[in-house]
Amino acid sequence: MAKSQTTFSKKEKEKKKIQKRQEKQEKMAQRKFENNKGKSFEDMLAYVDENGNISDRPADPTKLVEITAEEISVSGYQVVHNVVTNTRKGKITYFNEQKGYGFIQDYKSQDRVFVHMSNLPPDLRMDAEVEYEIERSPKGEAAINVRKKQ
Repeated sequence: MAKSQTTFSKKEKEKKKIQKRQEKQEKMAQRKFENNKGKSFEDMLAYVDENGNISDRPADPTKLVEITAEEISVSGYQVVHNVVTNTRKGKITYFNEQKGYGFIQDYKSQDRVFVHMSNLPPDLRMDAEVEYEIERSPKGEAAINVRKKQ
């Protein structure tokens, strides 16, 4: 009798091919079983609970908090408007007409306070003596309610 022409490595390769084929068929069967097609609309919905976590059931309406559009901040920092009510006096030391902003030199503290064109009356520009209030913004202090000194 003649010896078989199949060697050990050929047998191993054949075993690996059969094993890969079986694994592929098992994966196909698993995908068919987990198929999302044909699910109802209610099964596909996801809800956000009162803590902001995603869940499969609606949040408890007694725990929900109403949020207004003004409370939502799209930027990276929270906008906080703190108006200091005391009136200050100073002089506009710099104003850029094209860019629409300038700085007021405070008489008391000698600080420079940012002022935007929208907070200035149209007749006030460089070297005008003014009265103003301070508003704290995320970028620092800004002058508001600017008016000509009396």
